[in-house]
Order: sequence, then structure tokens, then C-alpha cells
Amino acid sequence: MSEEPIPLSGLTHYAYCPRRFALVHVEQEWSENALTARGKQQHERAHGGGSEERDGVKTLRALPLVSRQHGFAGVADVVELLPDGSPRPVEYKSSRIPKTNKPGHHAEDVQLCAQALCLEEMFGVSIPEGFIYHVASRKRREVKFTPELRAAVLRARDGIRELLRTRVLPPPAADDRCQFCSLFDACEPFAPRDFPPGYDPFSTGMDDPRFA
Repeated sequence: MSEEPIPLSGLTHYAYCPRRFALVHVEQEWSENALTARGKQQHERAHGGGSEERDGVKTLRALPLVSRQHGFAGVADVVELLPDGSPRPVEYKSSRIPKTNKPGHHAEDVQLCAQALCLEEMFGVSIPEGFIYHVASRKRREVKFTPELRAAVLRARDGIRELLRTRVLPPPAADDRCQFCSLFDACEPFAPRDFPPGYDPFSTGMDDPRFA
């Protein structure tokens, strides 16, 4: 088992698709698409500001996070300190606020909840909720840190550790998530893989009686 802290961004990749995590962190593959490029720009803007205070709420940007208990580390886009001093994580996303539960939103919630677990350990408090700020809509989405979501974070962590130990590339998701993934070409999610014994996928013969 790796003792290195799991990057919070890695939890997001794994929760979205274990194969995507493996391509990035095991196979060292990376490719940008329009979604990842916009997301990168938003994170750079969110991290660029230092701190400010308004109506008793202090805003901290680019705050380093760590949980020695759970084995996570990363950087929060924004952490708001309420008047009583308790923190709330706010993660910036370039997308619009969802009208339905679309692919990828569970991964966003897992990432935000992992940030909350770090903050709970760092501040010694319980954090019931946080927020995803959808830049395209200029609206916040509240995320409740339920026992089920907290368990999903720890399952992702354990899955990552097992994947880093075995270094076996998981099968592709081959579903609606793939159309948004920047690693579509490297993954080839819809390429045929389960050939019958003896079948040569590179053969151009059309009259092999075994496959008639």
C-alpha cells in the first residue's frame, strides 16, 4: 500500500472513471479538450486572489489541504470561514449548474467532500456541507456531506491504492461519460476487445469458416 498522500484531483479522476485515473497516473497520458482547458483557467483565477472578508465571512484562496488520517492532500480553490470560524469548501467549476444529475457531478461531489474531510481534521470541527460554484451559471450548488458521500470518498481512496499497487488498466466505462473525457482517443472506450479464441483482428480475410 502506498503511503504517499492521494492527490485530491486524483480522487476526482477515479470517481469519474477508474480507467481515466489509471491513464493519467499510471500510463502518464494527458490531453486537453475544451472542458479541461476552461476548467484549468477557472482554477487559475480562483487560486489567484489571496484572502478577503465580507459580511463577517473570510474567503481564503488556494489553501493547502491535508488529511493524515485519510491520506489526502491538495489545494482548495476557496475556503470560506464563517463568523463562528468554521470552514466551508467552495470548488469552482466552469460548467453550468446541472438541472439533472449528469455524468461527472458525483465526481465533483466526491472531490468537495474530500476537501471537507481535510478541513475537519485541520480545524477540528464537523462540516455538514460545502458548495460547487458553477461559473457559467454564476450560481452555487450546495452539496451535503452525507454518510454515503463520505463513504464514497474512502472507497475511491482505497480503489486508487489498489490500482497503484496492481497497475492494471481497468476496462473502459464505454457510456455517456466518455463523450466529455479529454482522454477519449487514448482510452478507445468503444474499440472491440473481447475476440473469440484464434481470431486475428488484423486479418483482412473474409472467408474464415470459424467465424462464418
